[in-house]
Amino acid sequence: MPVTQSRYQVTTSSLPRAMPGKSPHYTPVTKAVSYTRVAISPPSAGSSVNTSAVPSLTSGSYAGSASGDHDGSDAGAHGVDLSDMMSNRLGNVVDPLPLDRSLARQAQASGELNAKQRELQELQALAQRRLKGTRANLTDGMKAAKEVRRDLEWTQKRVSSLNAKAAKKHPTAYKTASARYPAPIDC
Repeated sequence: MPVTQSRYQVTTSSLPRAMPGKSPHYTPVTKAVSYTRVAISPPSAGSSVNTSAVPSLTSGSYAGSASGDHDGSDAGAHGVDLSDMMSNRLGNVVDPLPLDRSLARQAQASGELNAKQRELQELQALAQRRLKGTRANLTDGMKAAKEVRRDLEWTQKRVSSLNAKAAKKHPTAYKTASARYPAPIDC
């Protein structure tokens, strides 16, 4: 089996470890562990190094560590904060200024559209009120026109009957007055 560069120690056999004996007083084992964040650059695309904090099951370097021989001396992937690394990479790749500008333009356009919508609603309400007033005025005007027409027809009938009575009572005076003041021509 060829040996590849790995972050894990690979051994071919496992030996039993010595266990401490029992003591009358329990003393917990304290091991000072300090965790630090280390910024490292990722391996190149051609490298076979596993940079994941969880080793791949298909990786050849994982087989030896399953037996418990890993001594933990290589802290490589444990010191990498993946969320910081990804946010740094995305921060370097994506320029937020065009996004901010387009968001500001979109908000401005949305505000203008909302203002125009409110203005149109106000104008529509005003037009509805004016139309209602105009319809009321038209209805009142139509009633007034009908009353005037009735009055004119009544007056015309009355004048015609008075003319007929005057022509019967005073035929000579009526003829001279008719000649002097002719009747209007009906259309």
